[in-house]
Amino acid sequence: MADFSPVELLELFQRAQASFTDRVDAIEPGQWDDEALPGWTVADLVAHLVKEALWVPPLLAGEPVDLVDGRFPEDTEDLLGDDPLTGWETAADAALAAFAEDSALRRTVHLTRGPIPAAEYVEELTVDLTVHSWDLARATAGDTALDPQLVTAALVIADRVPADGVAGRYAAPLDVPATAPPQTRLLARFGRRA
Repeated sequence: MADFSPVELLELFQRAQASFTDRVDAIEPGQWDDEALPGWTVADLVAHLVKEALWVPPLLAGEPVDLVDGRFPEDTEDLLGDDPLTGWETAADAALAAFAEDSALRRTVHLTRGPIPAAEYVEELTVDLTVHSWDLARATAGDTALDPQLVTAALVIADRVPADGVAGRYAAPLDVPATAPPQTRLLARFGRRA
């Protein structure tokens, strides 16, 4: 696991959430059906992160992911509701509050791939939020410049991802020169060309 203190992890997670919130807030009404990733609309991408945030409190309470997943709607419109920004902010606030509880980062979460430390889980979510902030900005012609502190932290965390990616979770990395800017290297690490 990367060498981040609990306070640093929470600050990084909160920064990543704020970055994503800014990009959700900038979505124009006509952009929700635009493609964000292959097979995903802008709405699908936001719904994916809403669902991830909704999972945090029950996972930190020790519930296994298969029970948690069945509790939330699969449909994008049901997850986002009438006001997607409010839906995102509500879910994000609950996730941050759950991670900020005493001893939360010392717990274990039970994911499909098996149990992992909660600190590792918050790191993964921070990377996910950071990379998806870029995806959302690119899809909506928004600001694609990522927070340099988040990029640096995400690169440290990304070193633990297998060199060929993780099927169904992370795309295989793209080749970029070692001298490429940090954001370019981060995005390439997760299969995106900046």
